[in-house]
Amino acid sequence: MNIISNASRQIILDTETTGMNQGAGPVYQGHRIIEIGCVEVINRRLTGRTFHQYINPGQPIDEEAIAVHGITNERVANEPRFHEIAADFIAFIQGAEIVAHNASFDVSFMDHEFSMTNPRGPVTADICQILDSLAIAKFLHPGQKNNLDALCKRYHIDNSRREYHGALLDAEILADVYLAMTGGQTKFNLSSDQAGQEAGGIMRLDTNRAKLKVIAASADELNMHEQRLDLVAKSGKCLWRDEPQPMD
Repeated sequence: MNIISNASRQIILDTETTGMNQGAGPVYQGHRIIEIGCVEVINRRLTGRTFHQYINPGQPIDEEAIAVHGITNERVANEPRFHEIAADFIAFIQGAEIVAHNASFDVSFMDHEFSMTNPRGPVTADICQILDSLAIAKFLHPGQKNNLDALCKRYHIDNSRREYHGALLDAEILADVYLAMTGGQTKFNLSSDQAGQEAGGIMRLDTNRAKLKVIAASADELNMHEQRLDLVAKSGKCLWRDEPQPMD
């Protein structure tokens, strides 16, 4: 399984709904989306752009669902209906790759809402690519818990704000988890006022500092490194192998 995506623009997405996934499936029970949260990632960097919308489903929200996400009927009573926000939502995800945890759940609801808005309109797969972060987690950690809370603990992601499931908050947390899980750095702190920096943003190191100890990789570590590069190469261009490396 390729865990490194080739997509340059990704939308980390989560939805909350009127009901839980039970029986023959939530869509066939008539459940609807009541919240959408999206976070934009370009070239594996968080851009700060988001899409967040509460939606009036036009029907009651199940008590079991309210206990999970905390969104009440009163909270969404004056929010727009899905068809009123569909164009803006499509414009945000158009041409990107959606990353969602248990993506089939979110996509089935999105397809249902799109069909309710326009029976002849597109399905999600016509608008963007789809990547299931849960499938990646199961591949990397077989036989273990791979829900969002478990992954936060495994990858040391702070989810202390997650008292309830909320679409935007969960999308933000999933973005950090997904990028950590697939080996990417998400943020840099390039503040120009950090202590010890000189004019121009350059930090000078003491020329008399002790030499750093160099620890060579073991044979097992080199083998694991090559296996990781194999995964990258299968997904696309592997710069580490394609570009000449500096000599020791």
